[in-house]
Amino acid sequence: MAWISLLIAGLFEVGWAIGLKYTGGFSKLWPSVWTIAAMIVSLVFLEYALRTLPVGTAYAVWVGIGAVGTAILGMWLFGESRDLARIVCLMLIVAGVVGLKMVTPGIR
Repeated sequence: MAWISLLIAGLFEVGWAIGLKYTGGFSKLWPSVWTIAAMIVSLVFLEYALRTLPVGTAYAVWVGIGAVGTAILGMWLFGESRDLARIVCLMLIVAGVVGLKMVTPGIR
């Protein structure tokens, strides 16, 4: 259950990172409300995952999900660069996240 909570936390991290783009410096009410709500939900699920998972692993996976998800949505929503080097670097982050999942002892 901790890994599922961590995945949810990471997805909400993507949501608030992308949401920041739409808040206009927190001057737009509803994008700001949704962004702050996503921040809170993300942290609540991260805290739940940290009850079981090592903090270093959980934090690295949370940040990895957020970074890769935000970069992919940035490409899709905002036309950000899709060059090969960027894709390869994102794949390395994914490999690191998967590796951390595989080597975390006793938690499968």
